[in-house]
Amino acid sequence: MTESIRKAAEADLVRIAEILVFNYRLNFYLIFKNDEFYFSELTVPQTAEKLKPFVSEIWVYDDGAVKGFAHVKDGEVKKLFVEPVLHNSGTGSKLIEFAKENCGAKFLWALEKNEKAIRFYNRHGFCLTDERKPEEDTAEFLVKMKL
Repeated sequence: MTESIRKAAEADLVRIAEILVFNYRLNFYLIFKNDEFYFSELTVPQTAEKLKPFVSEIWVYDDGAVKGFAHVKDGEVKKLFVEPVLHNSGTGSKLIEFAKENCGAKFLWALEKNEKAIRFYNRHGFCLTDERKPEEDTAEFLVKMKL
């Protein structure tokens, strides 16, 4: 099947939520160590429901199966995740380049301790700024990156 990046549909939300939940656990659990959030509150059904109001702002990478997504609004990349077993497959690169070229993506906020993500965005032209802000309800910080 041909690969494409397309607007998400409501039918994609469970798959998008699955990708998000697994990435959050894989990438952020060791930083935040919050069992209540990561294993009780962060579930695929709840996440899919929370994403419903934003479906028109989400783009999916689909080559017969949804393998990644980007949530872009008002020039900000709000989220970009790829199925964990497909990291380093080029899917994320295709999504971020699509977001820049077709959605006007110009900036994003990354978790300061997420060095892997910062390196990824840096390879795609995003540079760290001096702006940082606290991550809600945590002791961690987000850093702003922009083109």
